[in-house]
Amino acid sequence: MELAHSLLLNEEAYNQLGEFQKAEFIFEWLQFLEKLLPVTSRADIRENQKKLVEQLTSLLNNSPGPPTRRLLAKNLAVLYSTGDTFSVYQTIDKCNELIRSKDDSPSYLPTKLAAVVCLGYLYKKLGRILGNSFTDTVGNVLKAMKNAESQGRYEIMLSLQNILNGLGAAAVPCHRDIYKAARSCLTDRSMAVRCAAAKCLLELQNEAIFMWSTDLDSVVTLCFKSFEGSNYDVRLAVSKLLGTILARALTSKQITASTKHNFRRVSLEDVMELLGTGFLRGSCGFLRASGDMLKGTSSVSRDVRVGVTQSHPKAVQSAMDAIGCRRCVSFILRATVGGLLGEKAQIAAAKEICQAIWKLKKVVDAAISDGNLETKINTTDVTASQHVLVCALQELGSLIHGLGTTAAPLLQDSSTGVLEAVISVIVHPSISVRVTAAWCLRCIAVALPSHVSLLLDRCIERLSALKSCPEAVTGYSFAVAALLGAVKHCPLGIPHGKGKVIMTVAEDLLCSASQNSRISLQRMQAGWLLIAALMTLGPAVVQHHLPRILLLWKCIFPSSPKDLETEKTRGDAFTWQVTLEGRAGALCAIKSFVSHCAGLLTDEVVQRLLPPLPSAVDLLTQLSSIYKSYGNSLKTPSTVYRQKLYELLAVLPPKAYEGDFSAILKELVTDLTVTDSQIDASAFLLPSLCHENDLLLLGPLLQETDHRFIEEQLLLGNSIAGGSLEYDPYSIYEKFAKGDSVPKPLPPALSVISAAGRLFGVMFSHITESHRLQVLEQLLNSIKQTKGSRQQIVQLHVVSAFSTSLKHLANCKGSLGSEEVRRSALMLVMGALESNNPLLRCAAAECLARLAQVVSDSAFTAGLAQVSFDKLKCARDVVSRTGHSLALGCLYRYLGGISSTQHLNACVGILYTLSQDSTSPDVQAWALHSLSLIVDLAGPLYHVHVEPTLSLVLMLLLSVPPAYAEVHQSLGRCLNALITTLGPELQGSSTAVSALRTSCLLGCAVMQDNPDCLVQAQAISCLQQLHMFAPRHVNLSNLVSCLCEILLDNSVLMNLCSSYLLLRRAVVACLRQLVQREAAEVSEYAVALVKESKEDFTPADVNIREIGLEGALLGLLDKELDPRLCQDIKETLTHMLTSMAVEKLSFWLKLCKDVLAASADFNTVASIDTTQEEETAKGDDVSVLTSDSDDRFHPFRNPRWSTRVFAAECVCKIISQCENAGSAHFDITLAQERKQRDSRDDFLVLHLADLVRMAFMAATDHSDQLRLSGLQVLQIIVRKFAAVPEPEFPGHVILEQYQANVGAALRPAFAPETPPDVTAKACQVCSAWIASGVVSDLNDLRRVHQLLVSSLLKVQAGKEAQNEQYNESTSTMEVLAVLKAWAEVYIVAIEKQKNQCDTHKHSLKIVNSSEESYRDVTFSASGLLDLVQADLGTLSRLWLAALQDFALLTLPPEYASQLPAEGGTFYTAETIENARPHYYSSWALILYATALWLTSTGFIVVDPDEGVTNLSRPVTPTTMCQDSSTRPLVKSPEDVNTDRFHLILGISVEFLCSPGSDAAMENIIACLHALQALFDVPWPRSKIGGDQELGVELLNVLHRLILTRESPDIQLAALEVVRLILFAAQEHVKEKRRSAEVDDGAAEKETLPEFGEGKDTGGLVPGKSLVFATLELCVCILVRQLPQLNPKLTCSPAVPPGKHLLLSEDGSRLVAAALVILSDVPAICSPEGSVSVLPTILYLIIGVLKETAVKLRDGQLPLTVAASLQALKGLLSSPMARAEKSQNAWTDLLRSALVTVLDCWDQVDGLLQELDEISLLTAITVFVTSTSPEVTTVECLQKRCIEKFKTALDSKDPLVQCKCYQLLHSIFQHPNKTVSYPYIHSLAPSIVGKLQETEKAKPENAAELQVIQEGIKVVTALTAAAEEQHRAHLVACFLPILISFLLDENALVSATISAKNLHEFALQTLMQIGPQYSSVFKKLMASSPTMKARLESAIKGNQESIKVKTTKHAKNPAKSSSIQLKTNFL
Repeated sequence: MELAHSLLLNEEAYNQLGEFQKAEFIFEWLQFLEKLLPVTSRADIRENQKKLVEQLTSLLNNSPGPPTRRLLAKNLAVLYSTGDTFSVYQTIDKCNELIRSKDDSPSYLPTKLAAVVCLGYLYKKLGRILGNSFTDTVGNVLKAMKNAESQGRYEIMLSLQNILNGLGAAAVPCHRDIYKAARSCLTDRSMAVRCAAAKCLLELQNEAIFMWSTDLDSVVTLCFKSFEGSNYDVRLAVSKLLGTILARALTSKQITASTKHNFRRVSLEDVMELLGTGFLRGSCGFLRASGDMLKGTSSVSRDVRVGVTQSHPKAVQSAMDAIGCRRCVSFILRATVGGLLGEKAQIAAAKEICQAIWKLKKVVDAAISDGNLETKINTTDVTASQHVLVCALQELGSLIHGLGTTAAPLLQDSSTGVLEAVISVIVHPSISVRVTAAWCLRCIAVALPSHVSLLLDRCIERLSALKSCPEAVTGYSFAVAALLGAVKHCPLGIPHGKGKVIMTVAEDLLCSASQNSRISLQRMQAGWLLIAALMTLGPAVVQHHLPRILLLWKCIFPSSPKDLETEKTRGDAFTWQVTLEGRAGALCAIKSFVSHCAGLLTDEVVQRLLPPLPSAVDLLTQLSSIYKSYGNSLKTPSTVYRQKLYELLAVLPPKAYEGDFSAILKELVTDLTVTDSQIDASAFLLPSLCHENDLLLLGPLLQETDHRFIEEQLLLGNSIAGGSLEYDPYSIYEKFAKGDSVPKPLPPALSVISAAGRLFGVMFSHITESHRLQVLEQLLNSIKQTKGSRQQIVQLHVVSAFSTSLKHLANCKGSLGSEEVRRSALMLVMGALESNNPLLRCAAAECLARLAQVVSDSAFTAGLAQVSFDKLKCARDVVSRTGHSLALGCLYRYLGGISSTQHLNACVGILYTLSQDSTSPDVQAWALHSLSLIVDLAGPLYHVHVEPTLSLVLMLLLSVPPAYAEVHQSLGRCLNALITTLGPELQGSSTAVSALRTSCLLGCAVMQDNPDCLVQAQAISCLQQLHMFAPRHVNLSNLVSCLCEILLDNSVLMNLCSSYLLLRRAVVACLRQLVQREAAEVSEYAVALVKESKEDFTPADVNIREIGLEGALLGLLDKELDPRLCQDIKETLTHMLTSMAVEKLSFWLKLCKDVLAASADFNTVASIDTTQEEETAKGDDVSVLTSDSDDRFHPFRNPRWSTRVFAAECVCKIISQCENAGSAHFDITLAQERKQRDSRDDFLVLHLADLVRMAFMAATDHSDQLRLSGLQVLQIIVRKFAAVPEPEFPGHVILEQYQANVGAALRPAFAPETPPDVTAKACQVCSAWIASGVVSDLNDLRRVHQLLVSSLLKVQAGKEAQNEQYNESTSTMEVLAVLKAWAEVYIVAIEKQKNQCDTHKHSLKIVNSSEESYRDVTFSASGLLDLVQADLGTLSRLWLAALQDFALLTLPPEYASQLPAEGGTFYTAETIENARPHYYSSWALILYATALWLTSTGFIVVDPDEGVTNLSRPVTPTTMCQDSSTRPLVKSPEDVNTDRFHLILGISVEFLCSPGSDAAMENIIACLHALQALFDVPWPRSKIGGDQELGVELLNVLHRLILTRESPDIQLAALEVVRLILFAAQEHVKEKRRSAEVDDGAAEKETLPEFGEGKDTGGLVPGKSLVFATLELCVCILVRQLPQLNPKLTCSPAVPPGKHLLLSEDGSRLVAAALVILSDVPAICSPEGSVSVLPTILYLIIGVLKETAVKLRDGQLPLTVAASLQALKGLLSSPMARAEKSQNAWTDLLRSALVTVLDCWDQVDGLLQELDEISLLTAITVFVTSTSPEVTTVECLQKRCIEKFKTALDSKDPLVQCKCYQLLHSIFQHPNKTVSYPYIHSLAPSIVGKLQETEKAKPENAAELQVIQEGIKVVTALTAAAEEQHRAHLVACFLPILISFLLDENALVSATISAKNLHEFALQTLMQIGPQYSSVFKKLMASSPTMKARLESAIKGNQESIKVKTTKHAKNPAKSSSIQLKTNFL
């Protein structure tokens, strides 16, 4: 294929190819040429033009296929337009000649068509250059059309469209001729020709004025004609034409009036009249036309719109037609009002609709009140008005549903009276109006949850008041049911008590039904409807009413068969009607119960449900006889009864009605095979039983399109117009299928069939085999007995029922049964497989595959396939060929590929042949579809067939005419499956793979050029697959430009017209995948595309240059209504955001801001006026914050609220992306620096003002969802930016300047009418703001603080003041949010206070100058505390009450009976389930705050009335005034404290025992902090210290927590709690010992009982022992951080010995904390106990030392080493080491430990450099100095210790020497001589020796100097410690050394710094020693004059230098004082 890439055709290569390859080669070359020509220079083109033209024209004769001829024509046109145009006339003549040719053979046809196409493109591109040659051409083409077949007519129409396009106004002479030709084509029998003609006429009307002036009527009539028998594409194309023409007739009056005087002006009414005529002709296309017409004229004023709806349904006669018309009108309204208008305009439209409703209401009232003879005339008005009302109400409901809470101002506007209008028609005489009004109320309730309760109250009240009016009873009961159905869509719910009220009303209606026969029917229906709707409120509400409901259920059915007989003999038609209605209602109520309250279906309840079932089934069997005896009036009620019974049985477990199986099945079979039903119900029964992929075969009817709403009617056939709400009022409370569309239950006659089919499916899998056989034979017979269309209907019912049963069998893995059953089943399915109805064939193929799946026997399956093979070989009719070819593909679906290759080869062979059968496109399409299934499902077996299949697909793509779109769609599916099969292999580089890849790309290119939208969608998904597997080989820029062209082309027309939803979905799905990998590239290509093609895009879309693809997608998101598409757009945007938001920060923020700001102007106007001028004039103080941006530049006009919410979510995502990107985004100084360095850099902190403004706009919107998102953004901003300092004002933070905005955003959320969820969110923001410390000035804080105070007052009001609008649990939510917010503020205040106390102590040590700043800080923290302090009394009480509630709610279910009957303080017993989540989200902070409060009062202060009242009740005045003597149950302060202590401890332990894996970190940490706070004060410590079991339990819980949570913060907090528990136990043991000593002061010491663990045996019991638990926990921490400590591990090869680990900082802190705890353990043991734990503790401490003693560069000790030395010291100095009972054991163990330390040196052979000797020496020193002498004075140990010191003294490292001297210093001073002397004897000589050496080598640097100084200090200390008689010797040795360090004056000047320092140090030491030992000193001086002289000169020099210094000071007194100050401090 590479050879095809040249300017001229490579003829050598071309001629060597086979026939089919030639076609591919040509296509590839033409494709390349198309890209090449526009970029080739003119000179090159002219040079090769002659040859190129020859090559191209010669191709015309090669009979090119459709895609090739189109490319060929394009290239010729481009060639002439860029090169010379000399020879163009020859080319045109040649084409005309080809067209004139008389050759009619099929092989010549492609050449003719190619010539036609060429002409079209030449004229389109060259236009007027071609002068007058066009008249001949057009004439010639039109002549050729007369005897052309459909392909020719199709191409000619398209060619004429191109010619007209190119010539523009110049083509006027031919307009009439073309018009005539196109007219005939518009009613052509080929649908493709009709479409082409419509396009041609659409082009024609641009210039041909007559079409929309003089000939307007005939054009309109023509369009209506072409709708007849049309398909979806024709309807689309023609309605676009009709809409455009009518719109032009309306809008362009001015221009035409001057040109034609006799032109009549067309008014809107005329246009509507024209449309109306078409509408009434009943042709199925009118709906489309009207939709598009309104689209064309968006300038139509609103009143006219309502006028349209009124003028249409005048002609409505039958109910069926009425429903059809209503659908159409609703569609028109949805498409225009719902789709094209922004939110403001929608609100205005809603007002208009209300006006219309009021008008119609008047008509009805007049008719009803007018009781005279003329009523007959008026009733027709009433019936006419009812349909208009239905449409108006539906649209009003949908509008408000879409507007959500933004519609709040509309409902508050009393002049419109929306609610009044809707409620006023609830009592309309027509049932359909009543139901629709109820539906409308439901929509309002879902949109505005605050209205649900009020509306319910109002309707219930009217229902009770108007009980005797039949219309009111049904109307208001519908309304109540609809509102109950809305509750599950309102997260805030309704008050619990409403259920009780409704239940009472329902019972009342049912009981009073029999009193008045006029309304007994309505009352019966209403009562059961209310009960059924009540079930949707869920188990919490229903369980209270269950007994009464079950009683009613039992009473409605006769209790025995005898009663049923007596019933039959009595009654008349009317009583039976009432009875059946009532029983159907009861069945419906129970079904609703089973499906909505599954939680209540216990065995007991099921037992109570069962008894009435047999009599219900009995009645079912008797229905036909009752119906015969009472006539037709019972037809509908009995059908409804059947349907409801079937529906109930289908949801009950089949075991429940086993006994009635045969009776029920008999009825089911009768219903399924009833012959009098004339209705073809395939369209609603079968689609669910076919596989969704197979439905694609049946054309667009079953696919999702934007017009699905009305297209469904055509699908359902003429006899039914589709569903409508009045057919089954019970569906009003059910969840609606999708979006806000009205439920459309089908008429009972149809519903009963689908219910019977479903029940049959369930039961068939539960009956015995013989019974199955019988049923199947019965069904087969009934099919045989009918004929013709009836037979097809019966067959359809039977197959759908049987298919359902196979589905059930497959799901429960059941088997079908014996050979006979299989045979019957097979006959049943095979019959349907050859049915004329394609939908039934499709279902039968699926059924066959499921049959094979259920039987799951390979022989059986092979047999099935063989049957189809045989049929396909001999059958010639389309029906059986399509059916059986699909069956072959379906068989693969459930068997995971039949694994034999022969079978696969046979299938593929047959399907290859069928797919080339060009006589029948249907067979081709079905065969190819089946092939695509096999490719997809055969897996790796298919690899052999990939190449031939691919070439087959390509050949067909290049040759099948474009008119056969269905074939192309199947080809697309094949290509897609092939690409998936090849998968990642497509990346390969071998020639075979690259050939395959080229073919795939070629196929995609052909499909992209196809005119059919669905084929284009296929092309896009193929390219998407290719991009996934071989991204390098897909040209991304071409793909993106293709996608953008489709998307943006749509968004220009505000898109209801790119008809194809599926195409838009494919585009967005593809984009979604592309941006996951290459977001930046995709975005660039999109913008580049728009820049290149300026002229192609309409001005409406110019702004994509500014807003980019992202903006275009946001715009699309706002206009699209399809939920799946919207979801994909959101995901695409999210991917783009995550990969690009940080780089394009300003751009993204501007996008979000534009979307959010578009809503800001909306806020300024409370009630919206329709006139624009007034709006702009109205100002409001909010407008200060909303920008006055110029409307022209606003890319987003009035986005919907959901789009704005998405934009707010994007802002949150952007902030989190920036957080991951780096700190500069949150540091203004850094950001400004980097911005100056590179202006392209951009940082979030620089956009803070915008962020705050967006949050403010969102938080103050009308829409509640948007308010929540806005508050969320605000909270994130406060959290993330609280600590960013303001560089210009030190000491302040950057957020401080936005106080006013934050306050203003929060205030509205605390208004009384705000929903509780918004208030709760706002509380979080308040606490975050106060706690963040942004505002230091108290007066500024008070604004926000005041909001919290006001809500606290609301909380104190208690349950009485609760909101009546929402469920009680919402007030729980609000209360807890307030308490949590306060808790957060209190915690922060206390923490700040703590930190200050620390810094205060610290700062006093440092410098006085910081006092001022310190004063500031204390002010803010104590100020914050003061703010809380005022309410602390109340708060603490409420906090404790909330915790008590929480404790009750966390009890396991078995304690449910012990919970307080009326609920807790903040929740009611009924709403306990809804309240739970709110407690779970807020308890942790409340717990922490309560613990802090209790500690701050030290558990001492007990409020006088607090101790008395029960904790959970707020204090009431009555209890406060009672005299204490009369008070019941006074609790002592001790008891109250104990209760509180156990409450906090209990909640914590319960939570920490098993925090769910999803438990928030914050909760765990808050809980641990609460425990820390609790044990910070003595009283709780005494409780836990005294209760050992409690301590152990707590430790075990903490141990488990440490095991399961990796977070270091959690582990550190847990260790802190452990330390406190241990401390408490120590206190307890000390206290016991002390009291024992006091008591037994006189007694003998020996008999003292042992306190502490381990008593006198030393045994520790795991599980009971505190010590054991502590050790376990510490070992866990240490081994987790240092695995080498685990002896089991050290032996294993996993841990290399001796390799030291450097722990992370967190790890070190954890280890240190564990060591501190370990060293405290012996203190709580008895002496014997301490002996048993000591080895473990020593092992661990020394282990840590050994493992972490690594040299650090700066000579610091690692944290762990310091901690282990500290712990060692604590341990060694433990009193237990000296206690008489344990002393010997301790001594032995400590000796062993010392040996271990000494052994550390010897272990390390090659790794000596790593080990830190200093740490080990220190450890030895700790042993020597802290233990009793007998431990270390053992000869051998002492010798080894001294050895170590010796080695250290000889070390080369000055640091080691220095440290060694310091350690020896401490040993030498040991009071016990037996310890210190051996060291002195061994080491002192070498120290003195070292000092003597220093005389010769003076110190070089500070380190060496320090070594000498330490040495001097050691010797000085020695001198002091020596005994009298030896001291003189020592001094005599020492002094000469010191004097040798002195320098004379000359040397001093030139000496190094260290030498000077040494000189000074020696002099000072001499000054000290001299006076102390004067006698020796004098002797020495006398004996050595040189020494004396040296000393004297040094002293002199020293005095002089001191003098100089003092004179300097005198000159500068100020300086001296400051210096003194500093020295004082030191």
